[in-house]
Amino acid sequence: QVQLLESGGGLVQAGGSLRLSCAASGSIFTINAMGWYRQAPGKQRELVATITNGGSTNYKDSVKGRFTISRDNVQNTVYVQMTSLKPEDTAVYYCAAGDGSWWSNGMKYWGKGTLVTVSS
Repeated sequence: QVQLLESGGGLVQAGGSLRLSCAASGSIFTINAMGWYRQAPGKQRELVATITNGGSTNYKDSVKGRFTISRDNVQNTVYVQMTSLKPEDTAVYYCAAGDGSWWSNGMKYWGKGTLVTVSS
């Protein structure tokens, strides 16, 4: 099992920045990729960004150029630096981790989420 603990959410004005962190613990040797997802009120959860053990990244089109995902393999932590935030970025942000089959089967482990609110 893998446990994920997010931190860094909060209230920010439009145009501002936030950095979310996610610390992984447990059977971290099984992790092949980690990522951030978000769910806005009344909407389905959606991918924000993912990063593999090899450092390959993938982003939702609407956050490209504004969000940057990174990971510290020593600290077993993944980050997402969010800049130029918009009200439509308001959501609960979830950290996720996947094993070797994550690309086909999806992420296996999920954090409890952290709320990001962007005011206009």
